[in-house]
Amino acid sequence: MATVELRFSALPEHVRTARLVAAAVARRAGVDESVLDELRLAVGEACSRAVALHQRNGMGGAVRVALTEQEKRFLIEVADEAGPAHAAGSAGGGDPEDEDALGLAVITGLVEDVEVGNGSDGGVIRMSWPVTPVSVSV
Repeated sequence: MATVELRFSALPEHVRTARLVAAAVARRAGVDESVLDELRLAVGEACSRAVALHQRNGMGGAVRVALTEQEKRFLIEVADEAGPAHAAGSAGGGDPEDEDALGLAVITGLVEDVEVGNGSDGGVIRMSWPVTPVSVSV
């Protein structure tokens, strides 16, 4: 099981880089080309949500994206450090809560296997896709 971990400052300009890295690692892991656009969008939504939680709550820290290649699944975990009070979509206020709900709805629409929960320092979104075994030519 190989894992690539990306950590970035909670700034919107870093979300694009996370999307590109996730797509490249997923392609190498054997995720079907037909779902790479959805994967890229889902990672972008999850990272944007994490960045927004950090900025809205005035939190420092980093967004962590873990990309794990398993035998039959490719896992992506996006974790924020916005604090446990703001994990799993429980933001304070009206509009930010609607934005969280919309972002999570987009993610669940794009990803069949998704789990939204709490990590040690904030929220965690776990997503996975099946991989196609790579045939080795001799």
